Amino acid sequence: MPTPPIRILVVDDHTLFRRGLTALLARDPQLEVVGDAADAGEALRRAAELAPDLILLDNHLPGVNGVDALPGLLEAVPGVRILMLTVSEDEHDLAAALRGGASGYLLKTIEGDALVAAIVRAMRGESVVAPEMTGKLVAAYRGAAGGAGAAMAAAAPAASPIEALSPREQEILRGIARGASNKEIGRSLGIAETTVKIHVQHVLRKLDVASRVQAAVIASEHGLV
Repeated sequence: MPTPPIRILVVDDHTLFRRGLTALLARDPQLEVVGDAADAGEALRRAAELAPDLILLDNHLPGVNGVDALPGLLEAVPGVRILMLTVSEDEHDLAAALRGGASGYLLKTIEGDALVAAIVRAMRGESVVAPEMTGKLVAAYRGAAGGAGAAMAAAAPAASPIEALSPREQEILRGIARGASNKEIGRSLGIAETTVKIHVQHVLRKLDVASRVQAAVIASEHGLV
């Protein structure tokens, strides 16, 4: 029995961009664009009506920004995945989106094939962040952890969690930090995708994190990228 396509709602205030993105995604049989919206209010109504699997959400919308619309959309469609697709490279927008429950943060400069891959990965429960934003993600997390916490860390530095990883697991972590998929990591290391998946699970467990995004932050903080 064939797998049903991923049902997508496109939210962007530029009509031509919405149409072009819809046409691009329609080329892939894994995907089905079920609707679109030009602002947060319309997105909320359409999401409740259509119950999409995934929402591609621009941040710069008229009235209410995309990041501010996240709670309402997640409440309207429990379990929906939301990927920010925006021109904003601002680290504060990135941090706000991830804190707000977005499954990822992508830039509009992304290639079509990479966007499709990111959508599929998000539907598998992975967090996807544009490789260009990894460094800014670290900066955002460092800013959030500043003040007294940073002072305490400086006074009593903790042992690097990277030391708990095997050399192979460190290679896997470097791939995660680059934003590579399990398949891409496997191809670069010459190992099976299923093997990569097992390594990723071990890496997340050893680092005591729940997502690839958090693992990427640790990798960047400790100089692996």
